[in-house]
Amino acid sequence: MAYDLVVIGTGPGGYVCAIRAAQLGLKVAVVEKRATHGGTCLNVGCIPSKALLHASELFDEAGHAFEKMGIVGPKPDLDLKKMMAFKDEGVAGNVKGVEFLLKKNKVEAHRGAGKILGAGKVEVTAENGETSTLETKSIVIATGSDVARLKGLEIDETKIVSSTGALALPAVPKKLVVVGGGVIGLELGSVWRRLGSEVLVVEFLDRILPGMDAEMSKQFHRILGKQGIGFKLGSKVTGAEKAGERLKVAIEPAKGGDAETVEADVVLVAIGRAPYTEGLGLKEAGVELDERGRVKTDGHFKTNIDGIYAIGDVIAGPMLAHKAEDEGIAIAEILAGKAGHVNYGVIPNVVYTYPEVASVGRTEEELKADGVDYKAGKFPFTANGRAKANATTDGFVKILADARTDRVLGVHIVGPRAGDLIAEAAMAMEFGASSEDIARTCHAHPTLAEAVKEAALAVEGRAIHM
Repeated sequence: MAYDLVVIGTGPGGYVCAIRAAQLGLKVAVVEKRATHGGTCLNVGCIPSKALLHASELFDEAGHAFEKMGIVGPKPDLDLKKMMAFKDEGVAGNVKGVEFLLKKNKVEAHRGAGKILGAGKVEVTAENGETSTLETKSIVIATGSDVARLKGLEIDETKIVSSTGALALPAVPKKLVVVGGGVIGLELGSVWRRLGSEVLVVEFLDRILPGMDAEMSKQFHRILGKQGIGFKLGSKVTGAEKAGERLKVAIEPAKGGDAETVEADVVLVAIGRAPYTEGLGLKEAGVELDERGRVKTDGHFKTNIDGIYAIGDVIAGPMLAHKAEDEGIAIAEILAGKAGHVNYGVIPNVVYTYPEVASVGRTEEELKADGVDYKAGKFPFTANGRAKANATTDGFVKILADARTDRVLGVHIVGPRAGDLIAEAAMAMEFGASSEDIARTCHAHPTLAEAVKEAALAVEGRAIHM
C-alpha cells in the first residue's frame, strides 16, 4: 500500500486527523477539492464569521457606547470593502497555517475530488479532469456538511443567500430576513444588524436556539430584541419573489393560517446543514447511510466496510468543528493501535453573538425528561464586579448538579465572553467535578469567571454577592 491512511477532506476533522496520524508514525495523504485547506470552517464558516462578528461589534460599540465611557468624537463610518478585506486576511492566515502544518508533518496533499472505489482505493479527480488512484490501508471520510436547502427559496448567493453569501454581501441590506433562529442565523443576523440592517428572524419553532437550555434561550431572545432584532416565532417562510430590486417574502404561521408578505433586500437561509456525501461513491462501495443521509458508524468511527471510517459533520452528532477535531484525533489514535476516545457528554456549544451564549452538558429539560433529581445554581452578571465596571451585565451563569452526588451535569452561560468561560465548566465536567469543587476553587478578582464560582456556590444556596 502507498499509504497507511488517506483522509478525504481537510476541514477541522480531516486535517487534525491527518496530522495526529502522521505524528504517530503513519504515512498519510489528504484529498481536498478546494484550492485551500480548512474546509467550510476556515474558508466560509467559523473563521470569516468570527472576523465579521468581531469587527461589527467594535463598529457598533464605537457608534453607541464610546461616548458613555468618555471617548468623545464623531461616529465611525463603515468601509464595508475594508471590513471584508480584514475578514479575508484572517481566512488567508488560517488556511496557510493548515497548509504549513500538513507539510511540517509530511502529510502528502492531493488536490481534487475524492471518490472511494472500495476498501483501500481512493480515486482523485483533479480540476482539469485527470484522475489518479491512491492505495491505502485505511480511509477516513471527513467531508463535512453543506447548506441545508429550503423548498421555495432557491439560493442564488446574491438576493437569497446561504451563510456563504451572507459573509460576502457587497452592501449592507436595508432589510434582511433570516430564515432560521439557530446559531448561524443569529450570528450573521447580528453582524448585519450592527452594520445597519433591519433584521427579521423567522423561526419555525416557538423559540430560538432549539436544543439549548430553554431559560437561556428565553433570556437571550429578550436581549436580542432589545438590540433591535425582530422575531417571528412559530412561523415559516414559504417563498420569495423578486419585486424590482427587492424581494417579497411570504410568511405563514407554522401551524397553518393566513400568510403575510414582507419586503426584504436579502433573505438568508440558515435552517441548518446537511452531511456532504455527494460524489464519494459510497453507494457503489457499499457504505451504509442512515435515514438522514449520514454515514453510519460503530462506536469507533468504523463504517460497515472494513478499512473505511468517517468523522465530523458527515456522521451523527453535533455539527461542530471541535467535535470533528476530537473525532479526528481519536480515529488516528485507534488506527495507530492506541485507545482513541471522545466524551460526547462534554462537548461545548457556543453562539458568538454579543453577548455570547455557551453551554456544555445537559439542559434542565433533558434532566427532567430523564427523571434526574438535580439542583440549579444561578448567578447574574448584574452582580459581577467586572461586568458592572465594564457595563456588560446582560446574562447569567447556570450550573446544574446531581442532587445526590453534586456532580456537575450541565453549565449554561449567557453573557460576555461566555465562549471562553465555558472552558472551565467543560474541564470540571471532564474530571467529574462537583459544584463544590468549582465553588472552592479560588477565582481571580475582578473577573467574569467569578460568576461561574458564584453560580456553583448558588447550587447550595450560598452565593456571596447575590
